[in-house]
Amino acid sequence: MSEVKKREDFISWDEYFMGVSILSGQRSKDPNTQVGACIVNSENRIVGVGYNGFPAGCDDELFPWSREGSFLETKYPFVVHAELNAILNSIKNLKGCTIYVALFPCNECAKAIIQSGITEIVYLCDKYAETDSVKASKAMLDNAEVKYRQLKPSKGSIVLDFNIS
Repeated sequence: MSEVKKREDFISWDEYFMGVSILSGQRSKDPNTQVGACIVNSENRIVGVGYNGFPAGCDDELFPWSREGSFLETKYPFVVHAELNAILNSIKNLKGCTIYVALFPCNECAKAIIQSGITEIVYLCDKYAETDSVKASKAMLDNAEVKYRQLKPSKGSIVLDFNIS
């Protein structure tokens, strides 16, 4: 009789939760940037997810999606970032939780992360590292002793196939 062994090529918890974050970002209607966030407690349970978009109740057909123009002609004063949406969509106690997000959080999201009690950020990309927003974010996170680390996935991609038989 042959012995059946478990799979060895399964993804890590970090990759799983980052995958949920990326999948959540696919809900975003933003034509330029789709960001998702996934908040996890110490027991590896998802306690909140979110993506970037306009506040609930605001008609996304009536607000601009542009990145260029005067402030009120752009999406920037109106869009809620994925991190804040995940916090607002979560259970109420986030003390000691970890947030997974593709892009390093801006200063506004860092404030919400710190205030919520989240103690760790796992991110994929820090392409805006030299901006004042991310510099301010890191200064606040360091001061509040919120850890952050870049995820180095073992795989370049994971394919979701809805044609499972």
